[in-house]
This record gives sequence, C-alpha cells and structure tokens, in this order.
Amino acid sequence: MKNLKFNVFALLAISLIVASCSDDDDTLPGGGEPTDFVGAVYAMTNGDGQITGTNVQGPNTIIAYGRSEDGSLTPIGPILTGGNGGDYDGGEGLDPLISAYALTKTDDNQNLLAVNAGSNTITSFNILDDFSLEIAGSSQSTGAVGPNSIAYSERDTDGVKGIVYVSNITRQEFLAGGEPEQQGTVTGFWLLNDGSLSPIAGSTRNLSNRPSALQFSPDGNWLVVASINSGAAALASGSEDEIVVYSVNTDGTLSTNQLSGATSTLRGNTEGRNLPSAIGFQIVGNNYVVVTEAREFQPDGTPPAFPALQDGSVSTWQIQGDGSLTPITLDVRSGENNTGRTACWLDFSADGNTFFVSNAIEAGLASFSFNNGAVELINQTAASGTGTGGADNGPDAFARTDGWIDMWISDDGQFLYQLYGLDGTIGIYRVNGASLEFIGEESGNLPDTNTQGIVAI
Repeated sequence: MKNLKFNVFALLAISLIVASCSDDDDTLPGGGEPTDFVGAVYAMTNGDGQITGTNVQGPNTIIAYGRSEDGSLTPIGPILTGGNGGDYDGGEGLDPLISAYALTKTDDNQNLLAVNAGSNTITSFNILDDFSLEIAGSSQSTGAVGPNSIAYSERDTDGVKGIVYVSNITRQEFLAGGEPEQQGTVTGFWLLNDGSLSPIAGSTRNLSNRPSALQFSPDGNWLVVASINSGAAALASGSEDEIVVYSVNTDGTLSTNQLSGATSTLRGNTEGRNLPSAIGFQIVGNNYVVVTEAREFQPDGTPPAFPALQDGSVSTWQIQGDGSLTPITLDVRSGENNTGRTACWLDFSADGNTFFVSNAIEAGLASFSFNNGAVELINQTAASGTGTGGADNGPDAFARTDGWIDMWISDDGQFLYQLYGLDGTIGIYRVNGASLEFIGEESGNLPDTNTQGIVAI
C-alpha cells in the first residue's frame, strides 16, 4: 500500500511553478473567482514517498480546496510546508502518525498550522482572502522526534495572537523501541500577529506515554494530551493514563507536572477488554473531554496482531477546577461483533448534541448523542464506504478498505469532510442533525497512502 501517485505530484510541482509566475491572475484553476467559495478544505499529503531506510516521507504539502455552497470542492492548489512528512506506523500506510490534529486552524480562520513529522518541525500559514495559503515566518523545530498533533488557543496580548502546543511522538532515547516503548513530549510556541511562530522558553514537558493528540480546553486554562500506549507492558514509566491534564500558565508554560490522569480501562481488567489506545478527542462545553478509543493493546499490555483488535469505544470525563478528571461515561462501544474496531477520530455537529466517530478499518462513521458529557451510540453505520466489516480479521484487511481516518465538519455545520487514508480521496457528507447524507467525493490531488490531517472552514 506504500505506492504513491508520483505522476500526481509531478503535476503538483509544475502547478507550484506556474502559480509562482502568475501573480497577476486573480482567477483560480478552472476559471472560478475566489468569491465563488464560501469556505475551504485543507488536506495534508504528509510527504511524497518513503525515503529508503528511513521513516521520512519526503516533502510535505498542503492541498487547498475551495468549498462551494453545495459542499463540493475545487482544488485551489498545493503549497509546500518547507518540511518532510513521516511514517511512524511502520507498514500499511494508514494513519502514519497515529494521531489526530496533525493539521489544525485558528478559531478566526486566519491561520493554518501543520506538523512536519519527518523534519521534526511545525509550519504556520496565513489563510488569504481567496482561501489560498502563504507560509508565515519560518518553520520551527519541536525539539523531539515526530511531531504529530498541534493545538491552538487564543491569547490577545502584546503582539501575540495565541498559544500553540505540539506533541512529539517520542524522545530520541525511546526511538528504537517502537510504539510500545515510546515516551514523547509537548512543547509550546507563541503565534504572533503576523502568523509566525516563536518558541516559548521553558515550555517543553516530558510525557510518560506516546502521545496521539492534544487540545486546549475552551476556556484556555488546561491542556489535555491523549496517548495510544497507556498500560503497555513495555512502557518503562508504567503509566496507564490515556489522557493527562496540565494547567496553562500566563507565561505560556505548563504546570511542571501533569495535574491528573485517567483511563477507562486498566491493565488486567476482568472484562478482558483491550486497553484504550486513545487517539482523537475534543473538549467541549463545560470542559467535557470526549475521547475515542481504538482498543489495540491487549488486556495484559502486549501489542496485538490485527485479529486481536476489539470494538473501539468512546469515554468521557469532565475537568474540574483543580485540574482533576471526573468520569462520566466510559467504554461506550462504537460497534458490535468487530464492526467498529478502530474508533479513532471525531467531530461534533453545530448544535453540540451529536458527534460522529470515524472507524478506520471499517471505513465508516458512527453517530453518538451527547448530553452534558453522557454519550450513547445512535447508529454504528451513519455512513459507510469500502471497508473490512463484520468479524473478518483476515491478513489483507488493509488492502480491502478505504481507511477512513481524519475528518472535520465545516464551520457552518453543514458538511462533514472525511479523509480516505488508503484511497487519496475526500468524502463529502451533508450533516442533517444526527444523520449524514452522501454528497460526493473529491479525488486526484492526494497520494493513495500516508496522508494525515484535514481541516474544513
């Protein structure tokens, strides 16, 4: 599955050259005017092909699309991030960073933020009026290996627009041990008013786990980090926390140590449930933390071969005033009989009453209700594509699925954009309350494999 569409990237490179020589042309590819679009979608290639003997995927690129009122997408053009993509999943090309929010945006839709996992850097872009992108400042080193998730919170003081934190997959001393042993870091940057990034002195914190995503709370007081290897038997720290909480100081640094941690499922549990392998999550409303759990590590903490995967789940907590976590609803399954094994990403409807969870191997979206932190499964197949469903645990599972990974609902709440991680396609769905209506697909601009990250505005 590692073969990429090199011919597509040759065309993209040519289009970059042409675009740079056409500054006076105010039309978009296909002749559309910038004002034709009501929004945009951005997807990240995470490289253009594996460099032999490394986990580096080559030059990383953002593909920009204009969004029309009917939800359809028109390619605006690619822009290089100035860094390389990477692959830390070691094989089939699906979810190569094992993360959520490898690409994110500011709340005002003025900036796009991307990780360059093969270069250990992050890049900030200014989003222009026609929804095209320009790099702001220079890429910044994250100080550790494999940046894989990035988060933003508004801070309007003295030339500073906001605060940015990035998670790194591991530190150098844990690199050789692979996913079960990895322990990462988080580090902070100021986002300046011109869109550039500036490191925050003393902001790096070492983690006890391998992070998968991080998010600020809506009030900006807390930073939460999720991990995929909590409870792993090979983890030197012995940590079983699938999420941890740090407080955010006025100088942009975090509390010296995590204030709290929690997990829905401990090692050796009597139910025989696999460990949570948290990936995507959001913090909504009154600091409710809603976490997807792929359930990959076995109950004794050993990594599973593919047949040992179980149905994934969603768990929720609330952050209290002292930074502690109160559990609300734990281990709500996203399917039955191995129909929802890889629950990894989520996003909320505009009214906040429904959220959708992407199950990667099954290539489907499950819908859940949400009420003050309490969640229930509504429909395990609110949308579905070509996936490995049912109890089929065959060795060719990755070869027979579109691999639905990252997704994002547009700012107006009307459309959900689903990235197909093993097909180079974006699926488009209209959001009708708790249900989804298939609109169409956009293909031909992304590589078949190793993509990571999508944002919609």
